[in-house]
Amino acid sequence: MIHPLRYLAATSVQEALEAAARYPQAAFLAGGTSLLDLMKAGAESPEVVIDLNRLGLDRIRREGDELVVGALVRNSDLAVHPQVVEHLPLLSQALLSGASPQLRHMATVAGNLLQRTRCGYFRDPVFDCNKRRPGSGCSARGGSNRNLAVLGVSPHCIATHPSDMAVALSALEAVVQTRMAGDGGGRLIAIDELYRLPGDTPHRETVLHPGELISEIRIPLDSRLNRWGYRKVRDRASFAFALVAVAVALEVEGETVRRARIALGSVAPKPWRAREAEALLLDAPVNPDRFRQAAAAAVAKAVPAGQNDFKIELVRRLLQRTLSELGGQP
Repeated sequence: MIHPLRYLAATSVQEALEAAARYPQAAFLAGGTSLLDLMKAGAESPEVVIDLNRLGLDRIRREGDELVVGALVRNSDLAVHPQVVEHLPLLSQALLSGASPQLRHMATVAGNLLQRTRCGYFRDPVFDCNKRRPGSGCSARGGSNRNLAVLGVSPHCIATHPSDMAVALSALEAVVQTRMAGDGGGRLIAIDELYRLPGDTPHRETVLHPGELISEIRIPLDSRLNRWGYRKVRDRASFAFALVAVAVALEVEGETVRRARIALGSVAPKPWRAREAEALLLDAPVNPDRFRQAAAAAVAKAVPAGQNDFKIELVRRLLQRTLSELGGQP
């Protein structure tokens, strides 16, 4: 079936926002590495595509103790930016572990945050999917769910969020700046508050309003965090989405962990902050037993669906190993 499609090349943020307000079924186009795939598969069919690439939102600058990244900065550019390499190696590691060099050259940071799940049932219109057609059911629950979520799930959806970068930004406690048409202005949204858990409305994936546009990402530069690591387990060494990923940022003073930030990837419908694990490490000694306890706490509330049961043990082992490496333990 052929769906009519209108294309608009916006020349300013205001023009893009006004166009999105006029067309409720509009979609923003940046690098296109996710949206175009979904349109080809029939999983998305917007009536209007609004091209954002002429808006100038492709700059990286430092403002005090924050790095401000424009929404249209390419993943490859952010990964090798001197400020990121020096102050945010966790983010650089996460970006370079994602996709392929060709895709990183096209993909934008805002598009990366807002990419949709790689669940095969969502991406194939033949199957029932509550994300694509609310109320139709979740084919993954009784089907192939090896790559799907074990945390934050609901009876209506067990899809995972696929982004590596979002996991690192969760551990870094980044904030997105948005813009809205009219008197809405814009707002600041913490990464952890940007995404919604599926509950009984899995088609509502973020707290963004229709037509709301991410304009930049603000990342704190916290000099107290002095140990960083992003680890990713996947089926092949490159161009593969994670089975499990962990992002860890620590403040270690002597033999004591003063602060810990831990985010998990590919195990939940959003980047998953392991708050219980962080609490166990607060002002705790650097030792294997405490790291093992923290890793177990990170998945204590996991609800596997059968084929993905292995992810629980995989998270435990990967997180414990990462903490041990960063803590200087054998």
